[in-house]
Formats: sequence, C-alpha cells, structure tokens
Amino acid sequence: MASSWAEVIQKLNHSSNYINQFYALYQKSPDAESVRDAIAAYERSLITPDSRFDLYLRGDEQAITTQEKHGYRVFKEYGCASCHQGVAVGGNLFEKFGVMNNEGRGSSKADLGRFNVTGLEKDKYVFKVPSLRNVELTSPYFHDGSVATLEDAIRTMVKFQLGRSLSDSDVEDVAMFLRTLTGRPRTKQ
Repeated sequence: MASSWAEVIQKLNHSSNYINQFYALYQKSPDAESVRDAIAAYERSLITPDSRFDLYLRGDEQAITTQEKHGYRVFKEYGCASCHQGVAVGGNLFEKFGVMNNEGRGSSKADLGRFNVTGLEKDKYVFKVPSLRNVELTSPYFHDGSVATLEDAIRTMVKFQLGRSLSDSDVEDVAMFLRTLTGRPRTKQ
C-alpha cells in the first residue's frame, strides 16, 4: 500500500493502542509476521452474508435499483465477471495487471506482483484478483493503494484490463452495483 514493512512497523509501534492490542493477541509488539496475520484475519471478516445483491439473486427484484441493475449488466457485458466471479465476486485466481495497456504502471518492485514471490518471468505484473465483496469499504484500491475512489478504480480496470473506456454514467452505475455487494458484518458468536 505504497509503503514498506519498516515504515509500517515503525508507525504501528508509535501507537500505544496498537502495541497493547498486538500484545493482547500475539504476546509481542507489531512485526511483519503479526501484521500479516492481523490483515488476513481482517480480510476473512469481510465475507458478509445478505448483501442487497445476494437478496436480488435470491429473487427479490426490489433489493437493487434500476440503476444498480444497469451497472450489473455493464459489469457483465464488459467482461468484468470473467475475473471477478464466484460467490466472492473474485478472489480465486491470478491475472496480469495491464493485459491491454500497461502504460504508466510498473515502476516499483511491488508492481512486479507474484514475480517477487516466484521469480518466474511469467509472473511479472500478475496479482490475485481481489474479491469485490464489501469493495466500497476497502479503499484505497490496488496493490499499491494508488487509487482513492471506486469510480477511478473502475476507470483504471477498464483501461488497463480491457483497453476500453466507459461513459461517466456507466462508471457511476457500475459503482452503484458494486456497492450492492456490501453485506452485513458477522456478529460475534
């Protein structure tokens, strides 16, 4: 997210609140291992039931608006659903970022994607396709946190992955559709 482990750990260790919470959970102050575990636990908590879109899929035609239905149609017609698919609307495959256009991207080590893990040339610029569940709650967007708004993330994906553009009204409708993927948080058992 446009940072380094050293910087993240330093910032976390300047907060007595974070230090106390990490000691309570991990019996140590924040370090890369415990932060990765905390992020993974947070991401698992994002799977939420009963979004308005789930209700729509179960037959409640009134659960989403006409504008949101149009956004869903655009999402499918442009091919977004070929990568962002399944129950989590993504999160289950890896794809190259910049399939159709990579201009202006790829200037940092983080932009190399899975290549940093595997060292394989074929994994350059390859990233896990994120789930779009609760996407309205998870800005900033992309592996480097470079995009602040959902609308700009949509424009970026259409440009880099599809080599196309959308009208402003279609971008807004797709964003409205994506907001229907926000579900109810799980309650503690």
